[in-house]
Amino acid sequence: MSPTTTTTDGIPAQPGPRGVSDAAGNTAIDSATDRASDMTEPAPRHDTAGETGPSGVIAGAGPVARPGERATVRLRDAGSESEEEPPRYAPEWLQLREGADGAARAHDLLDPLRIRLANRPGRCGSLVVHDLGCGTGSMGRWLAPRLDGAQHWILHDRDPYLLHFAAVASPRAAADGSRVTVETRRADVARLTPDALSGASLVTASALLDVLTREEIEALAEACAGAGCPALLTLSVAGRVELGPSAPLDAEIAEAFNAHQRRGGLLGPDAVTVAVEAFGERGATVRVNPSPWRLGPDDAELTAQWLRGWVGAAVEQRPELGERADRYLQERLAACAAGELRVTVHHSDLLALPRPSGGAA
Repeated sequence: MSPTTTTTDGIPAQPGPRGVSDAAGNTAIDSATDRASDMTEPAPRHDTAGETGPSGVIAGAGPVARPGERATVRLRDAGSESEEEPPRYAPEWLQLREGADGAARAHDLLDPLRIRLANRPGRCGSLVVHDLGCGTGSMGRWLAPRLDGAQHWILHDRDPYLLHFAAVASPRAAADGSRVTVETRRADVARLTPDALSGASLVTASALLDVLTREEIEALAEACAGAGCPALLTLSVAGRVELGPSAPLDAEIAEAFNAHQRRGGLLGPDAVTVAVEAFGERGATVRVNPSPWRLGPDDAELTAQWLRGWVGAAVEQRPELGERADRYLQERLAACAAGELRVTVHHSDLLALPRPSGGAA
């Protein structure tokens, strides 16, 4: 495993060994063996039972960083956890979906990204990649081995338990064998401070845009434009689901789920359209490619968990669906267990390339 650094300036840091700290309060961990064996301090664990739906993401942001804190995303004050906060993603769910996510991501967006990164101004030194809402780090495990050159990944998430997973399982090497290093920052990713991305070569996120508001996407686009860095934002829900064989209640469940995704001003399936506008208005060239999950008999466990979350959110939005939805779910789960159900969950991947400047091509 590559070395990691944790941000500790008054922010609860990644659980793990207490290495030698530098003047900035960053803790370096020297080897994979050290981190795997020493990282035994239990992270704060929250009850994640049933937290398998898109509503499990925390949206919104807290107060700006206090004086002396490193520029990062806006943070909730330490100890501000409350029963009113939405649940987080369960790491079990993130691990379950990782294979389908990797298969779905739009590989066609990688070549234009590689070209831009290879021609970035002042390209000496490592790529600096900010992964927003990193979860268990699946985006880094997918992308880092597909990019050449030394890379330093800065993993942002508000949950130290997920940051622990992400750091321990971070990739060691780039596509050409160059070193990959990792740093974690505990933070809420809904809004960026103006200088959060200073020095960034790339911003990434996975399954994030649809749990942001219009204002938060505008802030993200502004921060990327200010840093002059590309953004690869993958797996945003598109609001379309296809199940085979079809059933009469499919459309009602899908409509109710999409309405649930838009609760509280979140954009849900409208997020990619808003993001295209936001990045385009700031001079970026924006490409959007489909990235659907295609789930069949070999994906029965993921399909069953997704079904429970999909139907559950629909019923939460429209309680009158209750009895019909329960019968529908049981029938769908039975078909899934029998290997008779196929599901396509449509997503979109977005690549925003800022206006070239300096020596960029």
